[in-house]
Amino acid sequence: MEVYMKTIFLLLAVLISGSGWAQTINWNDSPNNWNNSLNNYDNSPLNYNNSPLNYNNSPLNYSSSNGVYDNSGNRIGYQTQSPTGVTNVYDNNGNRIGYSPAGSR
Repeated sequence: MEVYMKTIFLLLAVLISGSGWAQTINWNDSPNNWNNSLNNYDNSPLNYNNSPLNYNNSPLNYSSSNGVYDNSGNRIGYQTQSPTGVTNVYDNNGNRIGYSPAGSR
């Protein structure tokens, strides 16, 4: 019985390590970290600082310094920075499409 238990334990350890469960995640970069979470008001498009209704983020503001552009020079969105230092990237409609955690530059 003891041999079977050791074999099962070894088999489970190999399966878990190969499945990605045992991979380490940098907590500072994780979307589950509250500082990076879309549920954090600082990162939410419902926050006026991040809203496309804010003229600073509007595609109609041609002097905006926070625009995000594709390789062809088309404006695809804008970026804002939260008080915790997270840079949030939104499309022109205010949908958050990415972020860069604080201090990851």
